[in-house]
Amino acid sequence: MTNPPKPDARRNASPYLYGQEAAAVARVLEAGQYGHSSVTEEFEHRIADFLGVPDAVAVASGTAALHAALLAAGVGPGNEVIVPSMTFCATVQAILAVGATVRFVDIDPATMCVNDRLVMEAVSDTTAAVVPVLFGGRAVDLTPVQGELDERGVVVIEDAAHAFGSRNGARRVGATGALTCFSFGPIKNLTCGQGGMVIPRTPAEADTIRRLRLLGVAQSQSERANTTTYRVDSFGLRYQLSGINAAIGLAQLDRFATTEDTRRSLWRTYREALAPLDGVTLVDVDVDHTVPHLCQVRLPHRDQVFAELRARGIGVGVHYPPNHLQPAFAAWRRTLPATEQAGVEILSLPFHQHLTETDIEHVASALGTALHIGQRLP
Repeated sequence: MTNPPKPDARRNASPYLYGQEAAAVARVLEAGQYGHSSVTEEFEHRIADFLGVPDAVAVASGTAALHAALLAAGVGPGNEVIVPSMTFCATVQAILAVGATVRFVDIDPATMCVNDRLVMEAVSDTTAAVVPVLFGGRAVDLTPVQGELDERGVVVIEDAAHAFGSRNGARRVGATGALTCFSFGPIKNLTCGQGGMVIPRTPAEADTIRRLRLLGVAQSQSERANTTTYRVDSFGLRYQLSGINAAIGLAQLDRFATTEDTRRSLWRTYREALAPLDGVTLVDVDVDHTVPHLCQVRLPHRDQVFAELRARGIGVGVHYPPNHLQPAFAAWRRTLPATEQAGVEILSLPFHQHLTETDIEHVASALGTALHIGQRLP
């Protein structure tokens, strides 16, 4: 009988709060700034400053960010959007929500991301956008083909849900010129509890997204307070980020340097602990430039290993079952060899800031044992 795992190894992912978040929320509640407010606007300014960009537009979730970005870019019915199948289903659902069709593409097995070659092989006359997924937090560099994409009218909309704080070269993700979408959900590198952000390319794009998130109303909340009417001049949705959620994000942003260091340190500890295990390949996230969101391995007998580790109380997971094999997306199914191979091999190990070195050593030891058991099973 093995020793039970540490409690923090039982969770695959977990929110991490530094302690000042509750006080920040209390101040917002005392001020009555529950909904979209000056606190939300402060969060937008702080994120823009952090990234070194002119503007940032806060929305209700990462999925809302993708949906709003696609709409702002003019993507809709009759358009095709290139997207890797290896992503959370939210990416695909946002594309379908604007009435576009999906062109699934394969991944580079070394990075779990698309690359410029895979993108350009998929571009057609109906392609309106490509949505590279910054899987695990790793940046995707499409600059070698950016000129060709621009000539063909194809916009790059980054799904950076995993990648807040990561870098593409010297610049933070979000500051490289693409229309970029972040998620600030509960387990992301920076959390608002729930929330998202779009980094627009132009002032006009920012204005479009701001009107969209407020049901198409042209006037801001403060402007509407001084008039007896308001004007709705476009389609819109209720995609605002509340002051409560923004307050959590601001408190998290104050400590983000610690978050970066901790997540990189944990990933490097895993790399060292897993190195002696035969048959286990750690998915490389380019940790020197990435604030890791996941720690994944590829291994044989994945399903047996998953079941064995779960039975031992270790919170492993699978990110993600390939989308092109999902029933809801069957109309766009095609053969994607690298994605399908990854789909049966990838295993996400517990990865969050509550982990200790002892937790990681325990997970690595249990993984080695589970792998041997899996190899003996028929």
